[in-house]
Amino acid sequence: MKTKQREQTVVVLGASADPERYAYRAVALLRELGHRVIPVHPALSEVQGIPVVKGLEAIGERVDTLTLYVGPARLAALIPAMVALRPGRVIFNPGTESPEVVAALDAAGIPWEEACTLVMLRTGQFDF
Repeated sequence: MKTKQREQTVVVLGASADPERYAYRAVALLRELGHRVIPVHPALSEVQGIPVVKGLEAIGERVDTLTLYVGPARLAALIPAMVALRPGRVIFNPGTESPEVVAALDAAGIPWEEACTLVMLRTGQFDF
């Protein structure tokens, strides 16, 4: 069951062009629910017709939510860009949990949660 939610600008780090991937499904559902999506992936040019940003440092606007679909081993190198982005919150989807990133976000005062973006969207819990 999908519910109407407040429109947000959502960055999907680790966006995918593969319809079987959760990151792809998140982009689709975010768009369906009226959110503005900025997909990020270093090797893709577009996802679902949306131009892909190559890295977080290329985003120069306010971001409500940064949702992670990148494994912890790759996230460590992205900590400075995540902190510089200053999103309203960061969602660690299952498999992306990283104590190192959590410590950096805590130090920067950036809220975060371990959750599933798809479940949050489908149950009306995505708004904050």
